[in-house]
Amino acid sequence: MFLKKFFLLIFTLSFLQIFAQNAIEWNSAKILNEIKKLNTVGSVLYIAAHPDDENTRLISYLVNERHLRTGYLSLTRGDGGQNLIGNEQGEALGLIRTQELLAARKVDGAEQFFTRANDFGFSKNPEETLNLWDKEKVLSDIVLTIRRFRPDVIICRFPTTGEGGHGHHTASAILAMEAFEAAADPQKFPEQLTETQPWQTKRIFWNTFNFGGNNTTSPEQLKIDVGGFNPLLGLNYGEIAAKSRTMHKSQGFGTAMQRGENIEYFKFLKGDKEPKTDILEDINTTWLRLPNTNELQKWIADLEQKYDANQPEKSVNQLIKIYTALQKLGEKDADAAYWKQQKLAVCKNLITACAGIWAEAIAADYSTITGENITITAQIIVRNPCKVKLNKIELSNGHAITIDDSKKELKNNQLSEFKENITLNAEADYSDPYWLKNPHNNTMYAVTNQQLIGLPMNPIAEKATFYLMIENETLPIERPFSYKYTDPVKGEIYRPFEILPPATLNLSNHVLVFSNNQAKEISLTIKANAPNLSGKLQITAPNGWNININNPDFQLKNKGDEQVIKATITPTGKHTDGNLSASLIIGGKTYSKSITRIEYDHIPYQFFLDDASAKLIFVDLKRNAHKIGYIPGAGDNVATCLTQIGYDVTILTDELLAKEDLSVYSSIVAGVRAYNVNKRMPIYYNKLMNYVKKGGNLIVQYNTNNRLAPLKENIGPYAFKISANRVTDENATVTFTNPKHTALNHPNKISEKDFEGWVQERGIYFATDIDKNYETILSMNDPKEDKQEGSLIIGKYGKGNFAYTGLVFFRELPAGVPGAYRLFVNLLELPKNN
Repeated sequence: MFLKKFFLLIFTLSFLQIFAQNAIEWNSAKILNEIKKLNTVGSVLYIAAHPDDENTRLISYLVNERHLRTGYLSLTRGDGGQNLIGNEQGEALGLIRTQELLAARKVDGAEQFFTRANDFGFSKNPEETLNLWDKEKVLSDIVLTIRRFRPDVIICRFPTTGEGGHGHHTASAILAMEAFEAAADPQKFPEQLTETQPWQTKRIFWNTFNFGGNNTTSPEQLKIDVGGFNPLLGLNYGEIAAKSRTMHKSQGFGTAMQRGENIEYFKFLKGDKEPKTDILEDINTTWLRLPNTNELQKWIADLEQKYDANQPEKSVNQLIKIYTALQKLGEKDADAAYWKQQKLAVCKNLITACAGIWAEAIAADYSTITGENITITAQIIVRNPCKVKLNKIELSNGHAITIDDSKKELKNNQLSEFKENITLNAEADYSDPYWLKNPHNNTMYAVTNQQLIGLPMNPIAEKATFYLMIENETLPIERPFSYKYTDPVKGEIYRPFEILPPATLNLSNHVLVFSNNQAKEISLTIKANAPNLSGKLQITAPNGWNININNPDFQLKNKGDEQVIKATITPTGKHTDGNLSASLIIGGKTYSKSITRIEYDHIPYQFFLDDASAKLIFVDLKRNAHKIGYIPGAGDNVATCLTQIGYDVTILTDELLAKEDLSVYSSIVAGVRAYNVNKRMPIYYNKLMNYVKKGGNLIVQYNTNNRLAPLKENIGPYAFKISANRVTDENATVTFTNPKHTALNHPNKISEKDFEGWVQERGIYFATDIDKNYETILSMNDPKEDKQEGSLIIGKYGKGNFAYTGLVFFRELPAGVPGAYRLFVNLLELPKNN
C-alpha cells in the first residue's frame, strides 16, 4: 500500500515534465541527449531563497553534461521583490516570478519546487526571517521535498554565516542544513511518512561565489569546470545558463552569454565523507546502484550506441523493450520504485519523440465553468514511419472517446482528429493557483493539502489520456486541455485552460481614500463566463458608509459580455475604516470573486481570483488642487492613487517630456526606477532642472545603483549617491531631524502617527554622500544599526524644490496608508522659494 501511494506521489510530481512534451521542440540531437540521461541514476537538489537565486550555469551543467535529475527548491516565490516589467506587486508578482522560474527550467532542463514561505521583502538577518516565517512549517516543506526527490547531493547557494547578505539567503542555508539531518529521521515530521520515506542525502555543499564584491571562493575548495560545450545542444553551459537566467525578466536579469572555462567552487558542509575531486565522488550514478539492473543498463548503452539521428524511429523497439523492463523493477525496494517511476516518464517521452508522435487536446474556448459542457478536439499524428495503434482516449470526468476499429491504426503522417462534448465536474475547483486559494498573511501561504505542498503550480486536472499500442506495449500519454488561436503577429498561441466562476466582479479601485464627506463613485465590472446570466449586485460596508447602487440588476446574454454598474460611497456620521465587499446573486447562489489577469510574452497566460473588495480609508488630508506630471518608471500605481485624492495627473511620455512646456505642472513625480529603465532621462535633465529652477517641484522616487543597474547620470541639481541602504522594519521609529521643515508642516502637520500601519518596509535605496544644499528631514534605522538620514532629501533650487525619496510610497499608497498620503501631498505642495 505504501509503495502504491509512493508511486502516485512521484507521478504527481512528474506531471509537468510528462505534459511538457508539446512545448519541447524535439529534434534528433535532443533525443540523444535525453537517451544519455536515461542511463544515469543520480540526483542533485539545489536550495536557495528566491527566484533568480539559483546558479543556472551549474544547474545546466548537472542536467545536460552529467545527466543528473536536478531540482531547484526556491523557498519563496519572490512576492516581495520589485518589478521591472509592470506594476504587479505581491501575489501577482509572485505568480509572474513562479512562471519565470518554470520558463528558466524549460531552458536548462531542471525541475522546480517551492515551500509555503512568503517573500515578505528584504530581511537583514536570518533571525528576523525565521521569526516571521513559521520556521517549523518551512523546515517541514524542505524535508518533504528532500524525501520526495531523494537527492544524492544537496547544494546551497548561500552560507549559514551571512555572506549572502539577505536574511532570507542565510535562512535558506540554515534550514537546508537542518533538513539534511531531519529528512533521515523518522521522528521528524512523521505525518509525511504516509506517502514518503526517510531519506539520507549523502552530502551537502555550499556553492561558494565571487560576485557583488564578495569573494567566498578559495583555492583549497573543491572545483568543477562547468564551462563545457554540448555539441548536441550546440551551446556552452554558460550559454544555456544565460538563456535560463534571462527568463527572470521581472527582475531585470538579462545576462550575457559566457563561453569557455567556468570554475564553480564548493565547500563541503556535512555528509558521509569529504570528497576531493567531485561532488558525487564515490556515489554510484549508474543502474548498478539498484539490484537486477545489469541487463537494463546494457540495453540503454546499446540504444545510445546504435541511435540513428536520421531515423530515430529505429530506436522505438529498443525503447519499448527498456520501458517493459522498467515496469518489472522490484516494487519492494523504495529506491528502485523511485527510479522506476522517474525513468518510465523519461522513456515514455523518448518513445513518443522517436516515433514522431504529436498529440494535443484543444478546448473550444479558453475557459468554462463547472458543470457546463465544452467541446474538446483531440488530435494525434505519427510523423515517423512507426506502427502505432490508438485504442481509446479518456477525457476528464469519466468521458471517453470510442475509436472505431478502422481508425485505430494511425497512418504515417496523417492527422487523426476526434471531437467530444463533455460536461465538467460540478465540484471541480477553480483553476487559479492553489497557494492563493486560502487567506494568508505576508509571511506564509496557507496550504494544508500535503499533496500540493512543494508543487510549482496546480496538478493538471483537466486532461486527455491517449492509450497507444506500440509493439504490444500499452503506452498512455497525457495532454492537458489547452486553448490555441492564431495571432496575426505572433502566430500560433497556446494558453492554459481555465475553470472559472459563472461571473467575476472587478472593482475600479482597490482602495478608496476620503478626506471629506463628499461621495466617491466606484465602477464595478461584471464579466460573464457563461451565457444567459442574470442577477443582482450587492455591496456591504462597515458602519458609517452609505452605499447607493444606481441599478443593481444585471443581464448578460453572451459569454464574455460585460456590464458596468456604478455605485457611490459616502462617509456619514461616525464611520469606521474597513473593507467594502461586493458580490453577485445568480440563480440563488452568491459569487464574490474578482479576477486578475497577467499577460506577458515570456510566460503563459496567468490569472488568480480574489475577493471582490476595496479598502475604505478616511484621511485627514489637506491639499490644493494642482496639475501633476508623472514620469513612468518600472511600474507602480502611484499616479492612480494621486488621481483618487483629486489631483489632475498627466502621464509624461517621452514625447511630452521632449515637447511640452512643463511649467503647466505644479509638481512632477518620477516613478520608481525611472532613471534605471528610461535611457532618455539624461536628455531631459537640463529641462527638468530648468523646470525646478523656475518654481516647480520634482519628486524622484527610488532608483537603484548597482552592478546590474548602474546609475551614472545626474538626477538632482546637487550631487548625491544612491546606496543600497534601507530600513526593512515597517515599524521602525522615525525621528524628525528637521521638524520645522515645510515638508512636515504644510499643508498637513506630520506626526509620528503618520508612520503607523506602513507595510513591508520603511524605505529602500537611500541617498548617501549628500551635498550640503540638500536638507535631510527624517532619521530611522533597523534594530542594532546606525541611524540613517537619506530616506528623504530636499533641496531648494532657484524658485523650486527637488526631492529624492527612498520611502516606499509605491507600496504604501496602494495599501491605503493614511500617513503616506499626507506626507506625499506635502512633497507635492512644497511652496515656491522667494
